[in-house]
Amino acid sequence: MRRCIKIITCLVQIEKLFLCISLFCVTGSFAQHINAAPIKMVQIPAGTFSMGSERGGEDADESPVHEVAISKPFLMSATEITNKQYETFDPAHKKLRSKNGFSKEDDEAVVFISYHEAVAFCKWLSKKEGKTYRLPTEAEWEYACRAGTTTGFYTGDTLAFVYYKNQQTNRVPKTVSLKVAQTPANAFGLYDMHGNVEEWCYDWYGPYLSAEHTDPVGYTNGLYKVTRGGSHNTRVYYLRSANRMAMLPGDKHWLTGFRVVQADLPATKPFTVLQNNPVIKVAQQKFVWNTTVNNKPFFADPVAYVIPNNKTPFYKHNHCPAITWLPNGDLLAIWFSTNEEHGREMVILQSRLRKSLPLWDTASLFFKVPDRNMTGSSLFYDKKGTLYHLNGVEAAGDWQNLAIVMRTSKDNGASWSKPGIIAAEHAMRHQVIAGMFQTREGWLLQPCDAVPGPYGGTVLHISKDNGKNWEISYSKADTPVFKKGNTGGLIAGIHAGVVQRKDGSLFALGRNDNIETENGILRMPMSISYDMGKSWKYYPSEFASIESGQRLALMRLNEGPMLLLSFTHSPGKAAEEGMWFTVKGGKKLKGYGLFAALSFDEGRTWPVKKLLTDGKDRLLNGGAWTGDFRMDSSHAEPKGYLAATQSPDNTIHVLSSNLYYRFNLAWLKQ
Repeated sequence: MRRCIKIITCLVQIEKLFLCISLFCVTGSFAQHINAAPIKMVQIPAGTFSMGSERGGEDADESPVHEVAISKPFLMSATEITNKQYETFDPAHKKLRSKNGFSKEDDEAVVFISYHEAVAFCKWLSKKEGKTYRLPTEAEWEYACRAGTTTGFYTGDTLAFVYYKNQQTNRVPKTVSLKVAQTPANAFGLYDMHGNVEEWCYDWYGPYLSAEHTDPVGYTNGLYKVTRGGSHNTRVYYLRSANRMAMLPGDKHWLTGFRVVQADLPATKPFTVLQNNPVIKVAQQKFVWNTTVNNKPFFADPVAYVIPNNKTPFYKHNHCPAITWLPNGDLLAIWFSTNEEHGREMVILQSRLRKSLPLWDTASLFFKVPDRNMTGSSLFYDKKGTLYHLNGVEAAGDWQNLAIVMRTSKDNGASWSKPGIIAAEHAMRHQVIAGMFQTREGWLLQPCDAVPGPYGGTVLHISKDNGKNWEISYSKADTPVFKKGNTGGLIAGIHAGVVQRKDGSLFALGRNDNIETENGILRMPMSISYDMGKSWKYYPSEFASIESGQRLALMRLNEGPMLLLSFTHSPGKAAEEGMWFTVKGGKKLKGYGLFAALSFDEGRTWPVKKLLTDGKDRLLNGGAWTGDFRMDSSHAEPKGYLAATQSPDNTIHVLSSNLYYRFNLAWLKQ
């Protein structure tokens, strides 16, 4: 193979030399062809190059660097396809011009294009011209972008400021012109290969192989299609020649367009199809839960469930968990791992507590759309054989402009369906929160933050047909005034926990958007809905407000009571505030940190409150924003993002950002 590559290299270099000489003699530049669209096409000569980089870390998918031969010349559009060119094929797309403020003019790059729509355009153009038009392969794209260079950009190790189009992560993208060919072309005559808009490629996304390749075409199948080049409103780092990105084929937003190639697809055999995720051995035998074992009070020692694995993309900030029990007796926990909460490196990791083992598995990859922020995850087992996973997927970084995707598993999370988009717009009101549940009507309810910031409430996404279709519940798009007695279309407070009451109404508690009592004290907001989340009425609860680094959990226990898990005070308040708890012998103890509360009358009163500690003196690490803390008789974990589930044996399982707690109702009532 190596000898063949060298022979091909020799031949194509000779061909390239003669081609360049002849083209320059005739035109003084590379050949250009204008087709009927009209689209200016540029001749790209055959050649070889080193594909990828050896940066490691979040860019590990760019390695190993490997030699690639492009054996035949091809034509590539000098610019990204513009609005005018695309709308020759699809006039209806004109209604999307200026959406979110982008791409209004004829000569701006077309955006809001899915992979399928880009392919349809290529097929239309092929039929119209009697020639094969298609998307470039990932190898063709990088080869054409580099144009003979080996540096980070075709301009060198840095990208000149003239190419910048607001190259930073922006929660609200800044409107810029997407007009094509306004910056210098590369040596092949191609414009906007670094930035302007991302570009769809032909290939299914998958890992690089170390061997030398000729005309690679990617994998036989996959979950995501490759995009390349980076875009406006994105850090310049993601505009590098070697940087790899990907999207779900049906996804589309203001960052992504495409350019075309005119050439037959190489006859190269694609690489073997990949598994959706690394194979994890999971027992499939149905577990018989012992429902009598937990009659006696117990509280188990807290242990970490976030355990690094050097074979997994594990970053410094691990946070925002979800948890569920499984019919095989296991527990499954997921969370995000990242260096920055708005980072594009963010991945969703998983760990499993197997029914016969005392410790959690080390972390492994659970879900990742390459180079996209993945904020917000939820897990739910419906007790009928289906496990649901919902997750946010950003257009870029940050966590405001999220679409929602869903996967399902029928085998205890050993394998998953392909992710499907259930809320397609990259917009607010799509930040998934752990706490999905099923109503007595059989509807799935998924809470989502309405805003990316600390104030602004929560919405519900509802499916009445087991996840096939989803709708958002709120009746008004405006943000209501969260005040006692007021009514609005959102749940008061972000990161809300929601349960259904016995009369069919919905009850919710949230963080921030605190409501004032008659005595002028701000309390955690309570929201009640009698129309399945279309409207809510607001009241102050009896609980202290919580803030940054804290998230409550609210659930219905198998035994009937409602359970709240929250914190005695927010990090910004004086620790002296705490809460009074009744302990053994009827004595009063002032406690601080994580507590549980029980309601036996559907949230009207909460007579049982207990600090989540057994009184032993321990030094623990809560991870994420919590760090080290001391647990003793009057101190529990001071903050963390909570998630909870209760298995059929009535054990209550609680996660903070790093720790796993296990206890039962008898212990709470003790």
